[in-house]
Formats: sequence, structure tokens, C-alpha cells
Amino acid sequence: MIEKRVEYEKMFAVEQELWWYRILHQRVLAAIEMNFSSKDIVILDAGCGTGGLLHALRTHGYGQVAGFDGSADAVSFCRQRGLDVVQHNLTQIENFVPSSMLDVIVCDDVFCYLTDEEIQNVVQCFKKWLKPNGIFISNNNAFSVFYGTHDIAIGSKRRFVKNDLVAIAQGVGWKVTFATYWSFILSPLILVIRRWQALKLKWGWEQPESIVSDVTLPPKWVNLLLYQMVQFEQRFLPKMPFGSSLFTVMR
Repeated sequence: MIEKRVEYEKMFAVEQELWWYRILHQRVLAAIEMNFSSKDIVILDAGCGTGGLLHALRTHGYGQVAGFDGSADAVSFCRQRGLDVVQHNLTQIENFVPSSMLDVIVCDDVFCYLTDEEIQNVVQCFKKWLKPNGIFISNNNAFSVFYGTHDIAIGSKRRFVKNDLVAIAQGVGWKVTFATYWSFILSPLILVIRRWQALKLKWGWEQPESIVSDVTLPPKWVNLLLYQMVQFEQRFLPKMPFGSSLFTVMR
């Protein structure tokens, strides 16, 4: 997990504005609305970070939302938002007891910190907590070609492809009902940036101790342009074969 408070500070500061977080939150909201007509449902964000998604869900009228995260720093930022969040690590998931059966579990960009065995243990527990018509939503970083200093900065150990998530689903008797890579339109730009980062590290132009994540708010016009480009992709190209992230819904 991320152990640097500075990274949580950056996340907390930008996740309501940064194009990437806004698109991700919209994807989660759309998946929930596709499966549930009522907002009177119980939602858990497992590995909720600083609470940006929980805040978005609450803002959109979902009142029964809660979460947990393994970082004390992340939990403290969540509580600044007035969110119902506790500290708990996914690697000890079997010791967590939700207050009730759940309609939706979200676990975004957390599997990259876990081993295969730990992931299977996590989803086995999720399966026990979900109601019969419940869904599991997960976003994960995709394709090892995008691995760069951002991954190093946040402690990410791996990246995924669709078959990895299908195998995870099959391991607990679930079915992937929706899957797409995203940021397809921006993939060439992201790829160039990540390869350049890797080269600077390889050539010694950047030192490991100075590495920081890509979680930075660009100028407003740039942020808006990136948001509009990926929003266009989400609306008109709903399922793409390539991208730096992989969004899935399982049932």
C-alpha cells in the first residue's frame, strides 16, 4: 500500500477536480445506476483512499455508503470529509465484518498491491458479503507497458489484463458482466510519458528517492481538455481494447 503521506495529501487535494478521478467516479456511478434503480442500497468502498468516490456517491444521493482503508493517513483524510470510514487492511480481510449485507462493493486500484493468493482471499470474502443480486466493481491499472515511475511512487507491484480479472471472477463463481480498458484516446501520450520516465530512471537522470506519482492537477484548460477527451471515449467508445486502466463489473 502507499506509505507516503505526501501521496495521500496530493490525492485528497485533487481527486474532485483531476480528470482521471472524475472519469473513474462517473464510471462507478454509471455501473451502479445500470444495475440498481433505487439509491436505497448499501455500498462499501474497500480500499477507499482519501474518500473521493465515497464523497461522489454521497453527493449523488447514496446515503448508505461506507469504506475502509489500510492507511491511517487515508482514513484521516476521509474523516475530514465526514465519511464513515475505518482503518483495515485488505490482507486481513477475513477479520473485517460489514454492518450488513451489501448491494455493491467497489475496490479500485488496490489489487496491484496484492498477490494472487491475497486477491482470491479478498474476493472470496466479498462474495460472502454481497446480496444475491449484488455487484462487484473494480478498476485496475492495465498493461505492463505502462509501468513507470508512477507505479514505483505508489508502490504498485503489478498491472493487469482482462484475462486476469476474468480468472479472478471465475475463481469465486462470478461472471464479468462488463469490462473495458480506458484512456484509449490518451494511450499514446501516457505511453510516451511513462517510457520517458523509465528511461530517465535507467540513465540515472532521476533518482529513486526523488520519484513522485503523476497525481498532479495540470492547468485548468489542460485538465478540462483531457477530461472532455476521455468523457467522449466513455460515451461513444464504451468498450475499448487498450488503455492504461481496466474497469470491470462482476456479478
